[in-house]
Amino acid sequence: MRALLIAAALFAAAPAVAQAPAATRLTLADSAKAPARATIIDGARWSCEGAACTASGGTEQPATRACRRVVQKFGPVTAFTYKGTELSAEELAVCNA
Repeated sequence: MRALLIAAALFAAAPAVAQAPAATRLTLADSAKAPARATIIDGARWSCEGAACTASGGTEQPATRACRRVVQKFGPVTAFTYKGTELSAEELAVCNA
């Protein structure tokens, strides 16, 4: 019984191990089109510094769709990664079309 109580106390005191969310980021082709304030697109909160933008949150959707939605607001991108899925050159071309 004593061992059980000790094990329970150690378990309760152990910090929760949380995985960091997968990266969501992009590089704008024209940094002049970067929004001055944070912009929410499909639940993702995008913030930009120059041409580099990062996001947190967002709905579950294919990275290609997320890219098209962002390009509609920000303009063409030269790189795009959504929740850890990086688009290929071919996918970027379709996204920017």
